[in-house]
This record gives sequence, C-alpha cells and structure tokens, in this order.
Amino acid sequence: MSTEAAAKEATRAYLDRRSPELVGLSHRIHAHPEIRFEEERSSAWCAEMLGEAGFKVDSGICGLPTAFSASAGSGPLTIAVCAEYDALPDVGHACGHNVIAAAAVGAGLALAQVADDLGITVRVLGTPAEEGGGGKILMMERGGFDGVNAAMMVHPAPGELDRMPCLAVEHIDVIYRGKEAHASGYPDRGINAADALTVAQVAIGLLRQQAEPLDQVHGIVTLGGAAPNIIPARTEATYYVRARDLERLERWSPRVRACFEAGAIATGASFEIIEQGPTYSEFEVDEKMAAAYVANATAIGRVFPEPGSRSLHASTDMANVSLAIPSIHPMLGLDCLPAVNHQPEFTAAAASPAADRAVGDGALAMAWTVIDLALDEAERSRLGAKAYAAPAS
Repeated sequence: MSTEAAAKEATRAYLDRRSPELVGLSHRIHAHPEIRFEEERSSAWCAEMLGEAGFKVDSGICGLPTAFSASAGSGPLTIAVCAEYDALPDVGHACGHNVIAAAAVGAGLALAQVADDLGITVRVLGTPAEEGGGGKILMMERGGFDGVNAAMMVHPAPGELDRMPCLAVEHIDVIYRGKEAHASGYPDRGINAADALTVAQVAIGLLRQQAEPLDQVHGIVTLGGAAPNIIPARTEATYYVRARDLERLERWSPRVRACFEAGAIATGASFEIIEQGPTYSEFEVDEKMAAAYVANATAIGRVFPEPGSRSLHASTDMANVSLAIPSIHPMLGLDCLPAVNHQPEFTAAAASPAADRAVGDGALAMAWTVIDLALDEAERSRLGAKAYAAPAS
C-alpha cells in the first residue's frame, strides 16, 4: 500500500470511530447558539476535544476570549483548518456553523494521526465572529495565523460547491440625532431623526438603478423612536454594503454613505456612521487546492453541480485570509432546498441526518486534501515557500 493510500485509510478509519463524538459536538453547538464574540461554550467544547486528543491548545489568543489555536505534529508545512461556531441572532445556527466547527475538529484529529508521517503541523484555529465581527481578520493582524502555509474550511449550503462566490462587504451602524417635541402640539420645535432615516432609505432605493452588477446594500432599523406622539430624537440602523471586490466597494460605498448624509441634510439632524468591524474582501481561491478537494470529496460520494450553475453570493472573513494565504472554502450540500442559509428552516437542516453526514464527509475531504498536498513535492514546495507573518504594527 502506498504512503498516500495508507494515510487516507488511516484517517478514514479514525473518523469512522470518532463519528458519534463529532456529530455530538455539532449537535451540542447547534443546541446552544452563541452570537459573535460570545461563543464561550462552543469554543471551549472544540478546544477540549482537541486537547483530550493530545493537541497543544492555547485559548483566548489574539486578545479574543473565544479564539483558540490547537496544534499537532511538528513538520515544516503548517496547514490551518478554521473552525467557525458563532450563531445568528434570533435564528440560531441558520448558517450551519456547528457543522463547520465539528468538521474542522474532525479534520484536525484525523490529520494528527498521520502528521509526523506527512511532515506537517496541523493547526485547528477557533475563529469567532464570522457573522460581521471579522474574527479571522483580527487574528491575522494579531499573529494568530503566523507560520501558516495554507488554510481551509468547509461551510454548509443547500447544495455542493467547490467554493463560495464572495463579495467584499463593509458593516456599518448609522445613527441620526434630532430633537424631541410633541408631534401634534409643537412639531415645529422638533427635528425628526426618523424622517432622516426614511429619506436615506428612499435615496438608497433610487441609487440602486445606478448600481454595477453585484453592488448591494441592505439593512435594518434597530431603533425607530419611542412613541407616536414624540418626534424621534434618535434613530439607528445597521447596514451591509457589498460589491464584487474591494476596488468596486471603494467606488460604491461613498455613494451609499452620501444617501445617509442626504437624510441629515434634508431634516437638519446630525448623523454618524460607525464601522461595525473590519471590511471583508473578495475571495481568491487557490485553484490547485480546490481541485484536490473536489477530487477527494467526489471520491467519498459528494456530488458537485456543473460549472457555471452557482447562484450563491455571500461574504466571509475567510476571504481576507485567502488574499494572504493559499485558501479554500468549499460548500457542503445539505440537500435542503427550498430551505436556504439564514432561514429557520436551514437551522433545522443544520442538525439533520444530511448535516451529520456532512460533518464526517467535510472532515475526511479536508484531511485527504491535506494528505495530497503534503505528498506532492511540487505543491509542498509551492505552499512551503512562504509562511504567513502578521504585518508589523
């Protein structure tokens, strides 16, 4: 039996044995959803399973209490497998990050069995706050990805994809400040902050006609006023502004922000725009890694659609990692249409038998992909040529 075949058989057998525990981890995280930067139990459960298997675990890294790094092996080629575990407000794990976390832990555990034979170090990174907080970006800036030669993760979706087509996105809070007054008795004494937000929303709606393909803007009102007979002195909204890439976002964002300014000008309110977190970039897929993943996922029974049939566009902080480190972000199909990400129906799908299979399949496909990369001298040389280092502050 070849080294590759032996390593793949060893990781498959190991994951078969650990499957009940990995599915249990997925279900535990699913049953206890925690939003960005609050994933105390979820991150601890992942770190504990890795620590019990002999990984060197450092928790609370990069100044983020729910981030961790767990390493096994001592080879010169370092592969990071990223675990996300944050949930969404109200709808829980409607993006399936419980599956991401369990698959990442599984891939790390499996690779630890063969790491010394492959000459690799496997590093499972617990990365909080993908849903708007930019945890991976903060970790990159603070040294959490230092020494990594390649990075990967998997993500649930309605159908299988070799990648997630990604848009650049900025996350902003908008605050208008006006002046209270009796809405009937003394309306002339008030400055209506709610009207300012209404003007901005109308302006954004009209701006969409001039948008380039994939330019997007969408948001919610988070504070609209206190009572109908009080002119609102403060309104707040949260918005996402997306574009094909960072270059296009740089052109699109000022036009959207001018709409918010228009609301202030029209009503006399003051306004403030606050960045929620780091801006997410477009994704640069490492095509050789992606091809290896597809071959391995197909070999274990995953079925990919014909090229050109992708319709999903979303954003992730893993995209920023991809601009600095060779990376992939394939999607694990749960065969759950019409349920799609960020719906309550997808929350249910993320703990279904299909999701449980995806945990094991995602872990195995990533492990086998790393094995292929480690044993291919050309790929090993390419990836090993430069390890990531955080920019000097």
